[in-house]
Amino acid sequence: MPFTTSRPFHQIFTNVLKRFSQRNLRPSSTLTNLQPKPITNTLHSSYLQTTQSGFRYALLAGGISFSVALAGILHATRDKSRTPPLIDIPAKSNTTSNSPDFPGAIGALLQEFHERSIVSTDPQELYAYAQSSYSQTPGLPHTVVVHVQSTEDVVKVVNISRKHLVPIVPYSGGTSLEGNLSAPCSGSICVDLSGMDKILAINESDADVVCQAGVTWNDLNETLREKGIPLFFPLDPGRDATIGGMISTGCSGTNAVKYGTARGEWILNATVVLPSGEVIKTRQRARKSSAGFDLTKLFIGAEGTLGIVTEATLRLAPLLPTRVAVVQFPDVWRATNAVCDILNQGVAMQCVEIIDELGIKTLNAFGTSDKVWPEKVTLFFKFQGAEDVIRNNSNLTAKVMAQHEASDYRLAENEEEGELIWQDRRNALFAGLAYLPGCKGWITDVCVPVSRLPDLIHAAKKDFEELGLVAPIAGHVGDGNFHALVLYRDEAELVLVREAVSRINRKAIELEGTCTGEHGVGTGKREYLLSELGQGTVSLMRMIKQTIDPHNLFNPGKLYPEPVLASPSSPTVVSSM
Repeated sequence: MPFTTSRPFHQIFTNVLKRFSQRNLRPSSTLTNLQPKPITNTLHSSYLQTTQSGFRYALLAGGISFSVALAGILHATRDKSRTPPLIDIPAKSNTTSNSPDFPGAIGALLQEFHERSIVSTDPQELYAYAQSSYSQTPGLPHTVVVHVQSTEDVVKVVNISRKHLVPIVPYSGGTSLEGNLSAPCSGSICVDLSGMDKILAINESDADVVCQAGVTWNDLNETLREKGIPLFFPLDPGRDATIGGMISTGCSGTNAVKYGTARGEWILNATVVLPSGEVIKTRQRARKSSAGFDLTKLFIGAEGTLGIVTEATLRLAPLLPTRVAVVQFPDVWRATNAVCDILNQGVAMQCVEIIDELGIKTLNAFGTSDKVWPEKVTLFFKFQGAEDVIRNNSNLTAKVMAQHEASDYRLAENEEEGELIWQDRRNALFAGLAYLPGCKGWITDVCVPVSRLPDLIHAAKKDFEELGLVAPIAGHVGDGNFHALVLYRDEAELVLVREAVSRINRKAIELEGTCTGEHGVGTGKREYLLSELGQGTVSLMRMIKQTIDPHNLFNPGKLYPEPVLASPSSPTVVSSM
């Protein structure tokens, strides 16, 4: 089925260049008048007159009536300041040419998708598809969820979204951490890509694979292993993260010290549905290309605000033998200095992970390991290669560690023992969550140059102590990325947690780092982007967004910082995204 659009993609980028040439952007400059009139907040849905489509609308009206009743019960029984009604329906529709037409959009979706299970207004689904597996940033419920199965389905939804000016939010794995899945206040269409979970082609000779956006990285690697293909996809964020979400957040994981992040060359191309409804493929399947812009990277880290990724070609790496080693240190400073030293000596290492003394204490209390670890700062290494290579690298590492006052360096006897040790590293999050019964945890993520990591962790620990918070730390010390799991019991402690997280983010930026090493921006970290990137960079990001998505329909309210009002001496205003 051919796809058509009123605005071909090459025209979009011609417009970007024209806009850029018309404005003298400087680090202190502001971008003005790029936004259309803001979409006013309207209602999540409205009754549909049964005279329009008879039985179909009667069913929808009944479903929405049930939604209203359930929403009313929730609204009456919960804290109104925290849990708004799932659906708010007026007596009459009051849409204008510049506001979203939800009744029209839902009616069009029902006409386009005849299977009742594809389009849902079930209140439980509307709420569930706005949430992550983690609770730190609750999302507002969507107005309707569409369970798509193909790129063609996504195009249909996007065209209906654009026609009725209804925001659209993509969902795939539901493992994001920074509010990436929430509906805007006006409501939205949620495009559920989790059903697009097919591996379309495995090109073993070329070491690449073509798959849909809903495939998880762990399922992909398990499939390769089952087929006896000695290759794997090395990006490894949280289990069950999908390829679409990994691309959209610019993910990485424990393997980043060897294989880098999603912003490297692991995403060879992406198939993307643009806000215009046009479908593009960012490049061919060759390992490298110097043909024009690297448009693949334009969508990596864009969090669905520029386009919806539906397929991707991924580069694979050889699956090599590995061996795990552990070593303890008296403090973070010595541990980090040792890591900087050994990395600069070129040791073939796949991972270097750190867990602080409190994190080790939670692991021991968790009780899933057959080991009781010394409650000290601990490094976990994973070496790669043939047996003699691993032995040589391990011997060199042990020597360097000793120079930094390490103790109890130990190399696992074989891969099986190494896997058991590495499982303890994987369990650090769950051990932390179980450490204080009745507590919840806020997971934060920052990254700095490796040599500045001790300064950042020291400052974070000082803040936790000052605020009376318990927060085990673990992270990818090989690339300066660490996570703190900040525990809290109630709303009063949550206020303190937010303060601690804000201090960590700002300290990371002060140390020439980033407020988000691998979790993305979403709604949770937008406020820090101006400090980190500067006004000129953020203005250029907004310009690209405005050109590709002039109605601001794709995942609005995410990634781009809130607009900054100009000073009284200047009437200009930075437009909102």
